[in-house]
Amino acid sequence: MTPLEMLREHPFLADVPEPWLTRLTGYARPVVWHPGHRLFRAGQPAERFWLVRGGEVALDFPVPGRGDVGIETIGPGGVLGWSWLFPPYRWQFGAVAVRRSTAVDFTAVGVRRLMESDDAFGRQLTARFMSVVVDRLQASRVRLLDLYGYPTAPPPAA
Repeated sequence: MTPLEMLREHPFLADVPEPWLTRLTGYARPVVWHPGHRLFRAGQPAERFWLVRGGEVALDFPVPGRGDVGIETIGPGGVLGWSWLFPPYRWQFGAVAVRRSTAVDFTAVGVRRLMESDDAFGRQLTARFMSVVVDRLQASRVRLLDLYGYPTAPPPAA
């Protein structure tokens, strides 16, 4: 399967005009990760992003005193990485392959250039990634509430 075919079938890019998909393929390549492969850690430079085609990748977040805490698992049809889109271009989370996984890997600097050269394309892609950001922040919030507990009622008055 060619990178263009992979982009056509990925849900994140549903309804994206063919000329934009064709332009994106110049910055795309298929990748495979094996279980335990660390893609990135929070704080490292964010220079890529991925459209997950198969397998599972776990997102984690460093929590003082607890190490890397799992936040969410990204599977087929998911998007991995949004920090490449916003300065200072540093990962906000970490990611590690849970199972053998396949994805389409994108070079961020090239995609940012495409977005800057075509306002409509830039707005469309930014809006799609903002949806990913909102989902990740919500998953982080829920996971942190699980970790630290959420009081269901105020403590009794003394």
